[in-house]
Amino acid sequence: MAEVAVFLAPGFEEIEAFTVVDYLRRANIKVRMVSVPEENSTKNEIVVVGSHGITIIADVTLRDFIENMNGKEPDAIYFPGGMPGAKNLAANQYLFQLATKMDRKGKLVAAICASPAVVLAQTGILASRKWTCYPGMEENLAEYCGSKIKADELTEHSHHIKDVPFVFDNNVLTGRGPGTSEQFAMKFVEILTDAETAKKIHDGSCQR
Repeated sequence: MAEVAVFLAPGFEEIEAFTVVDYLRRANIKVRMVSVPEENSTKNEIVVVGSHGITIIADVTLRDFIENMNGKEPDAIYFPGGMPGAKNLAANQYLFQLATKMDRKGKLVAAICASPAVVLAQTGILASRKWTCYPGMEENLAEYCGSKIKADELTEHSHHIKDVPFVFDNNVLTGRGPGTSEQFAMKFVEILTDAETAKKIHDGSCQR
């Protein structure tokens, strides 16, 4: 059974988190929601409040997640968007290292909305890849990466695609925003299972 870690920091976008977790679990994929502390905080809390005030109890705290990994990464990781959720994720050095390690091993790295630009861009994962994000955020990569020069280096030969629900390039899945969460989630399911499983869930949940 595939295993996915979903990282939730204060200010995460609820639709993007819950939709993906729900559909992955419908596909019998093991999903662990991991609470991540806000930037510059050392708290180890399992409760996380989203960008619209919805409170969630995660499955595990980031500290406990790290302690229980035993050197083994999950099959996929997912960064929902939302602000300041994405900013809090981007500030976490462990997640930076995990994302780059997952990418080097060819494991699935997924992000939606703000997170492709805010989180993934600074890791260099988007270089030489097609990707998408929340409209307009692709224009602020210099801010997220520290400078225009750094942003250009980290995203060299990448190609941002507008007006699509998601982009899957090699082992990186990126999505546009809350309204595309369902399509993004179904692609996530298809990648980790197969097209038949994705279609069964699509039809059974009366999707458009």
